[in-house]
Amino acid sequence: MQREQVDLERRIVHISDSKTESGVAEMPMTQRAAEAFRERLAEIPADCPWLFPTPVVGSRKPYIQSLKKTWNTTLEKAGVRYFPLYNLRHTFASRLSAGGVADRFVTLLLRQGDATVFKKYSHADLQMKRDALAKLEVQERDSQSEDLGTVRVN
Repeated sequence: MQREQVDLERRIVHISDSKTESGVAEMPMTQRAAEAFRERLAEIPADCPWLFPTPVVGSRKPYIQSLKKTWNTTLEKAGVRYFPLYNLRHTFASRLSAGGVADRFVTLLLRQGDATVFKKYSHADLQMKRDALAKLEVQERDSQSEDLGTVRVN
């Protein structure tokens, strides 16, 4: 990723390269992500175009090509048991869904072409399902309370 792809003022990252057409997009970022990008940009030399330049002197490519080793090291330093980086897509989709975000917008945020692919990433667990049903019960109770409080005049 190049520094020019990050627009901190608009809080957007431009994804210019993807396996699919729907993968090329401008992605909004949270305030927390913007802060992380700001910190990263401050860590690298101003004349370096890469957000994650390679630490290997004389490397054929001037940027980190694979995150496998970096991901493993990060998890070890954090004291977290290994899990594939790709699992974060599942977590992201599931949390958006659990938060009530419409499938269409989750699909857009995942940069997927259609919602069927999104369904594979969104894993609503049993508690999420119970929470959703509890919301229905609250709505039903509220609706019944309103009906009881209404006086009809014929």
